[in-house]
Amino acid sequence: MTSAVVFAYSEVGVRCLRVLLRHDVHIALVITHEDDPTEQRWFASVAELARSHEIPVLLPTDPNEPAVVAAIARAGPDFLFSFYYRRMLPPEWLAAARRGAFNMHGSLLPKYRGRAPVNWAVLMGETETGATLHEMVAKPDAGRIVDRERVPIGEDDTAVQVFRKVTAAAETVLRRSLPRLVAGDAVLQEQNLAQGSYFGARRPEDGRIDWSKSAREIHNLVRAVAPPYPGAFTDKMKILKTKIEPSLRAPERMPGPYRENGQWYAACGDGGVLRLLEVEPAR
Repeated sequence: MTSAVVFAYSEVGVRCLRVLLRHDVHIALVITHEDDPTEQRWFASVAELARSHEIPVLLPTDPNEPAVVAAIARAGPDFLFSFYYRRMLPPEWLAAARRGAFNMHGSLLPKYRGRAPVNWAVLMGETETGATLHEMVAKPDAGRIVDRERVPIGEDDTAVQVFRKVTAAAETVLRRSLPRLVAGDAVLQEQNLAQGSYFGARRPEDGRIDWSKSAREIHNLVRAVAPPYPGAFTDKMKILKTKIEPSLRAPERMPGPYRENGQWYAACGDGGVLRLLEVEPAR
């Protein structure tokens, strides 16, 4: 029976772990994260799923802990998989997998390598993204591609709505690719890293709105950080949902929020107008 050690977290981790189970892969060990008490958890638990199948689970604060290294060595897996695990895995771990180490990334590589790829794609106004299964190497998200699946991004889609599409795409990619990996006849394609860029982690303070930007840019920011993410904000309000109003022009005033006929709007730097559909007072 094909064996694997799985590093996983989030809904992608849960869904991809289920694919491995349905394909009768022997999962020797699951390594996941303790939930961050400061983060709103809106996805299922990898640890709970693994324990329900009597799979050993480790939740190290540092995956380089000697106990983790020893457990992986004892498992001696055919494959090592990473499904939205939040830490880089060192090259010596990747070499421990006899038949390869693979990661599921939430973009159409080589675009949006690095952290928070779905949020970045929405922020940058992309009209599509996807999920990519790729070989893990020392450089993040740079290994050869096994398979990809595209998903559309609607002009009003929030990051979490796109993430759900990407999660389904990740499940599709793994289900399609796993038989070829197990059989040893998967054809891997080198990435041209010059066709994409690396993006870093996003912080809550990155949601601050600059009203001098265009209506489209601000709308994209609101979508990219809308709940369950921390949200876009000004000093006086948090803005959770917006709509571009192409038929309206901003009044002759400084860019920023204003009320008209009982509705909140915002004048933007390009003269465009956003309707502010959901707002909260700043805390």
